[in-house]
Amino acid sequence: MKRLFSSRALIALTVLGALLLGSCETTQDRIAQRPAAYNALSARDKDLVQRGEIREGMSQDAVYIAWGAPNQRGPGRHRGSSTETWIYFNTTAGDYYPPPFAYGYGGFGYGGFGGYGRFGGYGGSFLHRHRSGRLHRHVYYDPFYDPWFYRRTSVISYPDRTVSFQNGRVIAFQFLPAPRVF
Repeated sequence: MKRLFSSRALIALTVLGALLLGSCETTQDRIAQRPAAYNALSARDKDLVQRGEIREGMSQDAVYIAWGAPNQRGPGRHRGSSTETWIYFNTTAGDYYPPPFAYGYGGFGYGGFGGYGRFGGYGGSFLHRHRSGRLHRHVYYDPFYDPWFYRRTSVISYPDRTVSFQNGRVIAFQFLPAPRVF
């Protein structure tokens, strides 16, 4: 039974790997798709496209060859004329959600000073000065804390860069910052 399961898992991983690797398109693949558009470019633009860079005034075909197909397209207006904006997305992994809200004794809880993520177990401790002047350590336990839910690495998609066209030529492009990691 184990051998059957492992062979099925191996086949599934092989198919998944082939799909992922098959979907990676390079600049050379896009040049082969549109050779006439590539040959019509100037020497300067051919060099930029080979490096995956663009400039103002480039055609839509040149941007497609350099960056690939956009994830989204959006219509717009600029100085009384219609424009089209291509939006490219990227993905990243990390802790992109803020630590869970603090609660508990003295406001220190899940992700706070005594929470699971920083100082140990499913609970924590905090110091309290008694009215007599002595320092007391209070220890608490949180039965509802779920580290799989609150401390997770998230994979998110975000807009990475945009390029705007007017009359089939680049009028503006920008590179957007990656999301903030907490």
